[in-house]
Amino acid sequence: MVDLIHGLLAADVEANLAAVHQRIADAGRAPGEVQILAAVKYLPAEELAALAQGGVTLAGENRAQELVVKAQAHPEFTWDFIGALQSRKVPLILPHVRYIHSVATDSALAQLRRHGTPETRILVEVNVAGDPGKAGVTPAQLPGFLERCPVRVAGLMTMPPLAADPEDSRAHFASLRELAQAHGLHELSMGTSQDYGVAVEEGATIIRLGSALYRPGAS
Repeated sequence: MVDLIHGLLAADVEANLAAVHQRIADAGRAPGEVQILAAVKYLPAEELAALAQGGVTLAGENRAQELVVKAQAHPEFTWDFIGALQSRKVPLILPHVRYIHSVATDSALAQLRRHGTPETRILVEVNVAGDPGKAGVTPAQLPGFLERCPVRVAGLMTMPPLAADPEDSRAHFASLRELAQAHGLHELSMGTSQDYGVAVEEGATIIRLGSALYRPGAS
């Protein structure tokens, strides 16, 4: 079990955020092309003020009930849902988020059909690596899934297999970019603290960061 993070300092967040922005620039991406999402699963609600003070504006939560609590307590953030999606939680999540990143089942589409609005935007999770331990539609299933989706699809998300070398994820990120381009989709949610540099080089528009923002001296 991972311990919750306590004692977060705005100065650490600010320094780490600056380092991430620099790495994005070093990859040849323009300011504003890549959104930095703070993954707050292990950050208690009372620590979120330090994130805002450090310059973070976009936050993502993995658990539906925690998302509601944190979003209500901290409306200064734009909120996304980034965790494994239980379709029955869709109506609970929707009022609080900009995007759900992890739509990948027909049961989730049924809930979106019932509870979505013209403003609803989602990302489809794609298992580009064919990893049996990961959720997501396959690349071959994606066209039909997009056709069945009752709300607007803003882009795609993927979680590649855990790898010690970030370069091992490059091909998966490139595959997601190519799928998005083939279907005229803009947003690419890919890359976490261990591999976001490679994801940015391969076209990520949203990177989901935890320790890279929170750990003192991570920059």
